[in-house]
Amino acid sequence: MIETAKIRNVGVVGHGGVGKTSLVEALLFTAGAVTRLGKVDDGSTTTDFDPDEIKRKISINTAVAYCDWKGYHVNFVDTPGYGDFIADARAGLRVVEAAVVVVDAVAGVQVQTEKIWKFANEYELPRAVVVNRLDRERADFYRTLESITRRLKGRAVPLHIPVGEEHAFQGFVDLVKMKATLYTDGKPREADIPGDIADQAREYREKLVEAAAETDDELLSKYLESGSLEEPEMLKALRAGITTGKIIPVLCAAAVKGIGTQALLDLIVHEFPSPADRGEVVGTDLKAKQAGARAPDAKAPVTALVFKTLSDPHVGKLSLFRVFSGTLKTESTLANPGRGGKERMSHISWLQGKTSKNVESLGPGEIGVVQKLKETQTGDTLVEEAHPFELPRITFPEAAISFAIQPKTRGDEDKISNALARIAEEDPTIHHHFDPETKQLLISGVGNLHVEMTVERMKRKYNVDVTLLPPRIPYKETVKGRAEGQGKYKKQTGGRGQYGDTWLRVEPMARGGGFEFVDDIFGGAVPRNFIPSVEKGVRDCMKRGILAGYPIVDLKVTLYDGSYHDVDSSDMAFQIAASMGLQKVFMDAHPILLEPIMNVEVTCPTDTTGDVIGDLNSRRGRIAGMEPAGETAVVRAQAPMAEMLTYEPSLRSMTGGRGGYSMEFSHYEEVPAFLAEKVIKEVKTEKEKQTH
Repeated sequence: MIETAKIRNVGVVGHGGVGKTSLVEALLFTAGAVTRLGKVDDGSTTTDFDPDEIKRKISINTAVAYCDWKGYHVNFVDTPGYGDFIADARAGLRVVEAAVVVVDAVAGVQVQTEKIWKFANEYELPRAVVVNRLDRERADFYRTLESITRRLKGRAVPLHIPVGEEHAFQGFVDLVKMKATLYTDGKPREADIPGDIADQAREYREKLVEAAAETDDELLSKYLESGSLEEPEMLKALRAGITTGKIIPVLCAAAVKGIGTQALLDLIVHEFPSPADRGEVVGTDLKAKQAGARAPDAKAPVTALVFKTLSDPHVGKLSLFRVFSGTLKTESTLANPGRGGKERMSHISWLQGKTSKNVESLGPGEIGVVQKLKETQTGDTLVEEAHPFELPRITFPEAAISFAIQPKTRGDEDKISNALARIAEEDPTIHHHFDPETKQLLISGVGNLHVEMTVERMKRKYNVDVTLLPPRIPYKETVKGRAEGQGKYKKQTGGRGQYGDTWLRVEPMARGGGFEFVDDIFGGAVPRNFIPSVEKGVRDCMKRGILAGYPIVDLKVTLYDGSYHDVDSSDMAFQIAASMGLQKVFMDAHPILLEPIMNVEVTCPTDTTGDVIGDLNSRRGRIAGMEPAGETAVVRAQAPMAEMLTYEPSLRSMTGGRGGYSMEFSHYEEVPAFLAEKVIKEVKTEKEKQTH
């Protein structure tokens, strides 16, 4: 077990493709935790080990790795940066005390960086920004610094400025020591500041001293009087400013060349808080049934949070967790109050990417992994049974897009459900359900790529091959007018015949009114025992649909006359007669199609609201309101589901990937006639195909 004050838990976050995984690899290599520097391009890094990650060269899952540096134990939580997998970054930030935000020196601050920055604000995490890839063509530290200052809230202050640029980038000036650190073949050496950037170094040193002074009123007045600060005073103020998040230090790096890793490791162990510094965590004391707290104390009752679930085909289910209080021992039994079960913690380990190292116990602040928990899922709290306590759950983004899936091989339906249940354990943002109306199995995810990769994973891990289809729109049918008429079924064959005769009247009901059957028969024109058969015939016909094969709703059907035959009338004959009658009368009563209308909420940058509103209008949307919220705005609208199936890629291109949306069902409305014709025609064509 490690002393809590000597632990540093750091989330490595940023937009996709900025070099987070390469940076973690370089930090592990610098600290001697790995003996060889892995590369993303050849799939050899410690934290990208999933076959999908190696194939696509992007992180899809959160991974954990650790190293020891100058007597401290550092856990890195390497998170994905692509929007479709952003939920993992949110869960990863929940279990760390600080974040390293990686920004690309060519592209500057990108969309997902802004989203992750908001998560870090929510969890009140101190952070540092690393400007990575300074050795690339068109890399520009000062332009990137300007985008950090403009787009990320907080006081960003460089601790470094680069020496050389693009391919000539060879190190940085440390603005605290006022010395340069230059690299040759990945080895650092201290040198004097090159003359051509000496003035720049002095200018940025001045800004650093000023930022440090502003963290403390006494220091500020001293600085204003004397114009400078002693180095120990400045260091102390900087440290306090970074820990409280008042100052966000900006560092230089080129991870692939190992430039900047020692300085970043030093900053992590000296300036970032330990779990002991962060203090107690709040949650619910289930015994007292009120809010409670747990301190990062090895003697306190055990409290741990599962923040990631992985499923390994060879090992089974792996649960990554963080201990917040107490000492979690291997082979102990813990309770899961959220699910009411108990779990045996056999073989707890530290994780280095995909390899694990067994340990006897884990204390407060430590991050570990355990195999084969039965019921526990991502976001669950594990505690000692005698001291029930629950931490707030991790909130995940809602699924925004749905597809229908069908097996490529018949008889794979059961395998699909099993595979989806296992995947949903790993990924709480994947949902699946069977839609009884469209008779389709739907899979929902955060975005297109997210759903596509889930399907790939089903094939690779669970040997289930499926086709993705756009979901069918659950249209409904109804009428706008009244009509009445006869439905008669008469069949004479050798032996007993079939005879049923019904006169039906149909009329519309209010939207959402459902179905009403009225028995208006006098004088026994249809015997009492056949009335339920008539109703059954009507209901069966309504389920199948008449206009285009969609269920009929909001309809009142009255049986007002008919006739029967003593011998030939039967339940079945009256069911068929009623069905024939309804089909005829329905078509005379001005039939229409209804479509589902969705409540849509779009969050987008303020400068794109005009485009977003224009696009929603073009999708037959009705704008219900718009609220600006700083640099972003929320647009609320109602739009037909049929028009929203392709919304995600459009929103992404309109907002440069910075927009997001959520959608839920509101009500049904009539489909405009020209579109209804198109839908009916498509259904007929589809049926003809199936019969040929």
